[in-house]
Amino acid sequence: MSGPIVVGEGERRGPGINFSSQKALIMSYDDPRLVAIYDIDNPDGPDHDFFRAQADGLKVRTIVDLGCGTGILTVTLAAPGRRILGIDPSESMLNFARQRPGSDRVEWVRGTSSRIEPDSADLVIMSGNVAMHILGDDWHRTLADISAGLTCGGRLLFESRNPLREAWKEWNDMPSERDTPAGRLRESLVTEPPGADGIVVMHVRNERLESGAVLQCDQKLQFRSAEQIRADLENVGLRVANVWRDWERNPFEGTPAEPLMVFEVARADDV
Repeated sequence: MSGPIVVGEGERRGPGINFSSQKALIMSYDDPRLVAIYDIDNPDGPDHDFFRAQADGLKVRTIVDLGCGTGILTVTLAAPGRRILGIDPSESMLNFARQRPGSDRVEWVRGTSSRIEPDSADLVIMSGNVAMHILGDDWHRTLADISAGLTCGGRLLFESRNPLREAWKEWNDMPSERDTPAGRLRESLVTEPPGADGIVVMHVRNERLESGAVLQCDQKLQFRSAEQIRADLENVGLRVANVWRDWERNPFEGTPAEPLMVFEVARADDV
């Protein structure tokens, strides 16, 4: 997905980790120099284990990984008798994904949720905070596309941050340097608290020290409460089957101590 890559507590790096630096986890999806860093900052982990286990347990045949990025999860979902589609708006991300071992078992599609065919997907996955990258009316259109795309008995799985945790307060970092496949970077981050719409604005600066090239951008994430997400889903004919607070499937209770909300969603007409 276009926008920042922000690893959540319990995402990619394991549950319950308190990150000392958020800036190292943010980059531009469209800059090929920085796309190469994605898998280093976002390795396979408990979130991927969760999605793979759910796919196996549901015995699905067609999976859409929406906002698939570099395909680090997507290729591992492939199995005999399965059709896997990786959809992402970033050509740089998809080019990286196509070079990954096992990429020939995935159909890579540039675009958004509008590319999901009607009544075609047994499982749609939005991992790595993809749901939070989709803002405003685009969020409602995405859910409508997914609703139309799910088969009878199909499922949508995604995670979102619990706004009661107020994680954005920890997303301010003074400039610091590190060595990466893109060269030595100096990175910093300043984050504004959410407005009434729940959108957090992050002012990101990445400087390549060898060349002096600077990438500066404002990135956004939209925080939504569990109640808001439930209502948004119901408005497009979907229903919440489960909400967990972690990748171990412990029930979400709606407290500030729970950083994560993991949703399992079904069509409203599925009983």
